[in-house]
Amino acid sequence: MRLVALVVTTVALAASAAAQPQQQHPAKPAPRAAPQPAKPPAPKSPFPPPAFKITVATEGAYPPFNYLDRKGLPAGFEMELAQDACQRMKAECEFVAAKWDDLVPGLIEKKFDIVMSSLEVTSERRRRLGLSRRYYLSPGAFIAAKGQPFDGPPSLLRNRKIGVQKDSAHLDWLDKSFRRSAQIKRYDTVADALNALASDEVDAVFGDKVQLWLWSQKPEGKCCEVMGQDIKDTQTLGVGVSAGIRREDIKLRDAFNKALGEMMSDGTYKKISEKYFPFPMN
Repeated sequence: MRLVALVVTTVALAASAAAQPQQQHPAKPAPRAAPQPAKPPAPKSPFPPPAFKITVATEGAYPPFNYLDRKGLPAGFEMELAQDACQRMKAECEFVAAKWDDLVPGLIEKKFDIVMSSLEVTSERRRRLGLSRRYYLSPGAFIAAKGQPFDGPPSLLRNRKIGVQKDSAHLDWLDKSFRRSAQIKRYDTVADALNALASDEVDAVFGDKVQLWLWSQKPEGKCCEVMGQDIKDTQTLGVGVSAGIRREDIKLRDAFNKALGEMMSDGTYKKISEKYFPFPMN
């Protein structure tokens, strides 16, 4: 009996030990990563940040105002003005060329920030854009064969044959000024009118002064020269050319206008203009 009791007691103790939860040893903490040395602060640039970062767009197909140089980069009278303005505005400027029909839409869609591509000021552009101050005006002018006695008032051309491009502002001015005193010959293009002048079909041609002067510098235009007074009539010939800027970019427009004013005051504008034209452009 004592043996049976001993066996029962031993079995009971074993069952009790199995029922007790086993002690868990605490997990060892993961080793900490070695602290990384702090990165030194980036050195400060000695140059102040640009006041503006802008893209200047032009067509690049209207020399000498704007064209593409041998490297395919925008160049010309307007681009030189833009480069000088960028320096005065402390702006970081990129210069790009785009198709004429894409210039104004691209400006509105914020692909460009300034358009300098001989944009004539019109009521439609004033409505859609925030135009800068005028930066050039090419007046109306007459061109005739060298030695003709027309280098004076336009009245000297009365009773003469005058060629002009039809459906143009220059035709509007001729109609207003010479409708009853001269024979006005209308041509599809200015080139057609100039060819008529070279062939002695007309005595003179009326048109944009720069365009007429450029033709007179070509071999086919050596016969003729620009003469007489500059014709400036804002009602028919317009008020000139401005840069296109978005209406909401008031700070940019003010800075650009200030730069243009400084150029015109300190002689920079005159110096740039004389590289391209033998007569004033503003």
